[in-house]
Amino acid sequence: MKLNIIHTNDLHSHFDAFSRAVSIIKEYGDEDTLILDGGDFADFKSIELQGTRGMAAIELLEYAGYAALTIGNNEMFNGVDTLEYMASNSGVPFISNNLLKRDRTRIDGVCSSTILEKKGLRILITGASPDMQDFSDGLGVHMTDYKSAIMKELEIQQGNYDLCILLNHLGTFVDDELVGELKGVDIILSAHDHKLYPHSKVVNNTIMNSAGCYGEYVGVIEIDVNEDGIELLHSQNIGTKDAQRDEGVLSILAKNKEKAIEVLSEPLYSIEEPLWHDVVEENPLTNLIADGVKDMLGCEIGLMNGGIANAGVFGYISNKKLIEVCPSPLNPTSFEIQGKYIREAFEQSLDAGVCLNEGRGPGFRGRFVGSLHVSGAEVVHDGKRVLEVLIGGELLDEDRWYKAASSDYLQRGSGYPSLANNRNENYLAEEIKDVIRIYARRSDSVKQAAVNRWKVRADVII
Repeated sequence: MKLNIIHTNDLHSHFDAFSRAVSIIKEYGDEDTLILDGGDFADFKSIELQGTRGMAAIELLEYAGYAALTIGNNEMFNGVDTLEYMASNSGVPFISNNLLKRDRTRIDGVCSSTILEKKGLRILITGASPDMQDFSDGLGVHMTDYKSAIMKELEIQQGNYDLCILLNHLGTFVDDELVGELKGVDIILSAHDHKLYPHSKVVNNTIMNSAGCYGEYVGVIEIDVNEDGIELLHSQNIGTKDAQRDEGVLSILAKNKEKAIEVLSEPLYSIEEPLWHDVVEENPLTNLIADGVKDMLGCEIGLMNGGIANAGVFGYISNKKLIEVCPSPLNPTSFEIQGKYIREAFEQSLDAGVCLNEGRGPGFRGRFVGSLHVSGAEVVHDGKRVLEVLIGGELLDEDRWYKAASSDYLQRGSGYPSLANNRNENYLAEEIKDVIRIYARRSDSVKQAAVNRWKVRADVII
């Protein structure tokens, strides 16, 4: 029999593109079609998701007729409680064979695999989630070894299926290795590294494909399953740019956005002083964040880039404002770093060109890197050069290891490469927007954030 498989991956809540993707899904789908997603469908930068605990994503998946979704890292980023709420209330199976709660118990609603039937054909769908490593504890999750988990699931289900689809959120490079080791897998659909294949490939009699990211492409695979095995008849990754928006998707989004705005717009508290923001100029909002992470993590110095925020906060704080101002799901992070690397980063921050570089990096949702802001330190400069740095009132020692608080973005060296020369990193479960929520409530913190830490000293010649 013939079977069509339509698949997407790494949508990251690009729902306008998804509305176009659904039009293509409807065009190419029929009663012999299986619709699958490889994970990172739900990115909590979306107001619709934040205000509905992710249920807007579930409505979209169910409306479009998806048969299963493998859990990606972004489905975890709002914590295990939100993931469990979504999975438990979804008509679309949430699959991961290697994902558990931090205490090694199962997550309600998450299944290690599912078996679907199409015209008497038993189709096993399983897949693994990426190891979040140091972030796992903060998110409340634990990942087992993906290779062992996949092999165990295949062994358990042996004899129960006619066709196996491995829907992995591990990256194409991992699947390229797995395809030579796994027996009993007919199709591998990859995700996580956003790779776009020109079309499916066949390796060791296994069909493999990856459909890019952000809803820009929809993968379509047509196979024939017969007594001799599985034959690839046709495949393509179809661009969505010119497709029509699906009205049903737009209606679901509009309804959930209205619901979310109502929930998220309720003021949490008022602020007495404005926390204005600028990407290059020192500003109280970024100072507040630097002060906050330093206090939360008990460090000697706080470091934060201006690009972490997109705008200032005035009048009052609400969850909606926090999402709009700081949509990046980045975490407060501590690490040890030598003074020479801190100084090097400060030197770079005096260059407006560096500050206005594109702020690319995992988890970053802003546009520019932004200038460095500090807490617990004073940077004296002449506009072009750093003249001296005082940390805790003492001159910076270039060879000394300082305990610094920042974000995981800067800890990885994104924007300021010298900061990657660190050790003994530690991550908190909170996000940077939570730092704003906690510390903007405190009048003393808001007043302290208005105090500049970068001091200009010009040499005067008489």
